Amino acid sequence: MTSLPSGITLFERGWLSSNNILLEDDEQSLLVDSGYFSHSAQTISLVRAHLGERSLSRLVNTHLHSDHCGGNAALQQHYPELKIFVPPGNSQHVFSWDPVLLSYEPTGQNCPPYIAHGALDIGDSFVAANLRWDILAAPGHDPHSVMFFNQSHGILISADALWENGFGVVFPEIEGVDAFDEVESTLNFIQSLDARLVIPGHGSIFCEVDDALKRAYKRLNYFKEAPQKHALYAAKVLLKFKLLELQTCPTSIFKAWARNTSYLHLLQTKHWPSMSFDHWLNMLLEQLQSSNALAIEDEAIINK
Repeated sequence: MTSLPSGITLFERGWLSSNNILLEDDEQSLLVDSGYFSHSAQTISLVRAHLGERSLSRLVNTHLHSDHCGGNAALQQHYPELKIFVPPGNSQHVFSWDPVLLSYEPTGQNCPPYIAHGALDIGDSFVAANLRWDILAAPGHDPHSVMFFNQSHGILISADALWENGFGVVFPEIEGVDAFDEVESTLNFIQSLDARLVIPGHGSIFCEVDDALKRAYKRLNYFKEAPQKHALYAAKVLLKFKLLELQTCPTSIFKAWARNTSYLHLLQTKHWPSMSFDHWLNMLLEQLQSSNALAIEDEAIINK
């Protein structure tokens, strides 16, 4: 198993919550990302079990998708002195709290409001776990996403810009904004960093960075050549994410949620305009059932 330097602890989570990275030294304890809101109690438990009586002093978010910052409010309530710093770009929507522009309503997801104390500066750096971390822009998956890189150990906290097997849904593409080139630019940038160990937003840490990049480029080219394939992937991710949250739900209620989720309508109208929304939704649910991602039993949809 790959080991991390002293002062760095990874809480590897499931796919509903992002990973959390705890960086500690004598001066502070800093958490990178906080998971989804429905896992907040578990997030607090993990942090408390590690810190003991020590307080959590800072929290920084790589980006503002609900699975990365949904636990911010609960952590802030548990640790009243906690200072939260968010990426620039849409930080103003946190300060004024706009759940539409922050994507929570369009995705049909939840993120309780929290107070941010400032925005991170691209190109700046901070010290945590007695290491310097450079704040790097990583557009593509999210236009305002950032990564954190420690050059001395070659450690990259990549969020959803690079996983061991691919990268996150390219959300701007859902909104009709061309962003595959931004994904490629970010992958090129990661390739230039000489990273030797990657802590991704989801999944285990890995050291075979070149192999991961090759897989990511291959996946990107596949999406570029067939954008509808990315749209299909994105739609299934949104559906599966909600089911991970609910675990089981009456079919009628789940379909009503889908009908009220604007990102799903954007995907359907752009890529399957000749198909009704309900027909398209039924097709997706059947495909997810065929791939054993869910079951439909007794008028209920069940996560698998």
